[in-house]
Amino acid sequence: MVLQSSLKNCFQLFCVLRTPKAGFKGTSNGGLILQSVSNDIYQNLAVEDWIHDHMNLENQHVLFLWRNSPAVVIGRHQNPWQECNLKLMRQKSIKLARRRSGGGTVYHDLGNINLTFFTTRKKYERMENLKLVLKALKALRPQLDVHITDRYDILLDRHYKISGTAAKLGRTTAYHHCTLLCNADKFVLSSVLKSPYKGLKSNATPSVPSSVKNLFEEDPTLTCEMLLEAIATEYAMRHQIDHHITLINPADETVLPGINNKTKELQTWEWVYGKTPKFSISTYFNMVYKDSVLDVKVDMDVKHGRIEVCNIDVPEQWLPPALCNELVKNLTGSKFCPNEITTLASTLLRTCPQDDDLHNKWNLLCENMGMLM
Repeated sequence: MVLQSSLKNCFQLFCVLRTPKAGFKGTSNGGLILQSVSNDIYQNLAVEDWIHDHMNLENQHVLFLWRNSPAVVIGRHQNPWQECNLKLMRQKSIKLARRRSGGGTVYHDLGNINLTFFTTRKKYERMENLKLVLKALKALRPQLDVHITDRYDILLDRHYKISGTAAKLGRTTAYHHCTLLCNADKFVLSSVLKSPYKGLKSNATPSVPSSVKNLFEEDPTLTCEMLLEAIATEYAMRHQIDHHITLINPADETVLPGINNKTKELQTWEWVYGKTPKFSISTYFNMVYKDSVLDVKVDMDVKHGRIEVCNIDVPEQWLPPALCNELVKNLTGSKFCPNEITTLASTLLRTCPQDDDLHNKWNLLCENMGMLM
């Protein structure tokens, strides 16, 4: 397998992508294998969107190969507070992204391969795609015990999940993407995919927890490059196309006009958090202040990622009702986000009476409210 990034191939790709109505001009038998040179989750998801929106796939097939730096990716209809540990992700600088496809939440890092199969909607067949992946794995290591489940997962040793599936079905075009766990950091994976948030009720699509295992644990002689090459080779054989992987830069506007706007949109708070289905939180927390323990009950409704209804039950003798009501008033309509409440706390603190005790109580309450987010 040869990685092609020559001027000739770049021109070919330019023609293919800039003339969607013309189809895959210049490709041998209507197929293309692309690999991203970027490890940025938002750029790679934007390429998926671009191909889905711009290409005419009537007589062609496209395979897109990509890998990412650490990121958690949720399905289009999921709730990030329900699916992952956002506080830990902020501490570790792990990005959060929302796909345009459905399915569950996955953790990506450079030990994880991502595969996206593009076809027309009529030719969409995720089982055939997964069989192709299995065939590639068996070609590399015949002894591997791998099989596909009814949920379109790939299991290793009949128990450990090494691949999950999601898809987007458009009016005429479709894509199916799946992961392949090669050498991902399983400790980080299990830590960030465990939500610490309590009392959350939502109709969002929940993920189904699974035991996972890296392929490299089974066979340390494997590499991501070997797996990518094997899958690309199998794909080329199936569709009778040249065994070439064309490298693609997801920031190149000359090849992918408008791609950077798609990337920016996928990074916005409105998309990542604001698209969360409506949910509610009914919980309480304990605050320790001057050797006393205080119970605080909180009820909130969150819609489009913003607090729609908020109630905070704090004993009147501890904090004047007027101050608590002011916090509730300002939280209502704000983003369900710790940065928002930090800014809000600082602003409202300046309007509080110049009383150190009240200021300390106020800061403690706001700090605990932020931990709910």
